[in-house]
Amino acid sequence: PPVVHSPPTLHPPPTPSATAAAHVTPTPNTTPTQPATTSPAPAQALHTPTGPQLLPSASLLRGAAELAAEVGARQAFEFLLGRHLDANPRQYTLTPAELARLMADLAGPASTVLDPACGTGALLRAVDARPGQELYAQDSASDLAALTALRLALHSRATVRGAADDTLRADAYPELRADAVLCHPPFNERNWGHDELAYDPRWEYGFPARTESELAWVQHALARLADGGTAVLLMPPAAASRRSGRRIRADLLRRGALRAVVALPVGAAPPYNIPLHVWVLHRPDRTPAAPEVLLVDTGRFAAEGRGGPDWAAVREAVLDAWRAFDRAGRLDERPGLARSVPVIELLDDDVDLAPARHLPPAAVADGAEQLTAVRERLGATLHLTADLTPPPAAPAPGTRWPLTTIGELARGGALMMRTGGNGGHARVPVLTDHDVLAGTAPSGTLPESEEEAVLTEPGDVVVPVLGGGSVARVIDDATGGAALGRNIVLLRPDRTALDPWFLAGFLRGTANNRQASSYASTATRLDVRRLQLPRLPLDEQRRYGARFRALDEFERALRHASRLGEQLVRGMYDGLTDGTVAPD
Repeated sequence: PPVVHSPPTLHPPPTPSATAAAHVTPTPNTTPTQPATTSPAPAQALHTPTGPQLLPSASLLRGAAELAAEVGARQAFEFLLGRHLDANPRQYTLTPAELARLMADLAGPASTVLDPACGTGALLRAVDARPGQELYAQDSASDLAALTALRLALHSRATVRGAADDTLRADAYPELRADAVLCHPPFNERNWGHDELAYDPRWEYGFPARTESELAWVQHALARLADGGTAVLLMPPAAASRRSGRRIRADLLRRGALRAVVALPVGAAPPYNIPLHVWVLHRPDRTPAAPEVLLVDTGRFAAEGRGGPDWAAVREAVLDAWRAFDRAGRLDERPGLARSVPVIELLDDDVDLAPARHLPPAAVADGAEQLTAVRERLGATLHLTADLTPPPAAPAPGTRWPLTTIGELARGGALMMRTGGNGGHARVPVLTDHDVLAGTAPSGTLPESEEEAVLTEPGDVVVPVLGGGSVARVIDDATGGAALGRNIVLLRPDRTALDPWFLAGFLRGTANNRQASSYASTATRLDVRRLQLPRLPLDEQRRYGARFRALDEFERALRHASRLGEQLVRGMYDGLTDGTVAPD
């Protein structure tokens, strides 16, 4: 069987349904007759197993082939990849699709694109690929390099080359000069090759310190660009301000290589608890160095709770500022959002590039009026909360009802069960398990595919299956029509047999959830089929359902009051400290 050691070339598929294996043209591995004077050949990128090696997986392969025949090779591959990533969430650092698209748009159209730390191929997947275009991918993990190469071959008409090896120590494309480089490098790596690569010619802007692996990736990207090319890298915020990297940052500024730093909202990409940065770099040609650098801070677009940011607002703000700056070489100040800063202002002892430190806060001329409005809304919500407070609990004798399970009800046709999928239409909002837990509007996205999405309807009951929490939510008119996300089970009751609020209320019982839960080493999973309900007449169900619905309204009011209270407190602190609110 062919074993690919040097980068395999994957040619465009003749048809969308063609198998990926047909597109792999391995480059023969030639053995040198004299000792090598350059970096060793990249490690194995793609191994074609023999028949005996595949025999234990015959049933899985047959199932995959049947799925591909039903939905197409592209959709089958994306479905299986999504399931694999869901099953191994800690093994991979993923680049969200919206962020990948933003980075590709910042790079602009390009005939040759490189991702030197490709992972699962999200960044190259976001490129507007076309025939004649060349995509280059490399990753230190051979399985990821192969996944990316096959994924791109299935989804694009471009020529794809993939390689597996440590990019910094063993660059597979030393002669490449790409029009664009997109990269989400590993963060905070100490063992990136500092000791072996001290005299590497890529360190044109200075030798990175051991703690500055990200600046090594920045210089690698610049070294692989053609003159006038653009590189876009996702960076940790510390890379903009660590003292150990200030000399390299200063040289990037002086020579016009660094064009923009964009601070993303918290929650844009893993690790989700910090606001990552996007650096836009330019390979200087003979034109004079740019005297100004664009700084953008999109922190205002972070979502409350655990939902992702408002990507539409982030995208509009960033691309509008970047395109205006790219045309004119400068940008008039947009308070709290963006401005272009003269390079000379940044070349101090710290060379701190964090946008928040150079952007004035947004002017709040009517800050006091806004806070008054928030206070009034909070007062009204607290009054509503008091009105919705449940009455004192009336004692009742212990009741033992005859019980049934969700599984039995589904088999009897009293309800229908569906699970969330891995794809759908990109324009349909997605209800995630975090949305259900937090009681918020649909905030997720799924990769666009031909797989039919499960759409919610008013009166459906949705139950998250991970985390061990006893939560169930009845879909209302505002949420109806959203696509069902992963790790959620949808129950659609027959209204002539089951009341939705009765169903959701009993599913939230702590004891009910405890007996239906199973435990893995790191997570709790709920087996929805094992959840129990009492067998009650429909009229009695509606009595319980009315009380459960009142409890749900009370819970929503409490959440709303909590959010308004946080907003009022934060606004008061900001107003008092920036002078827009008087202390009296």
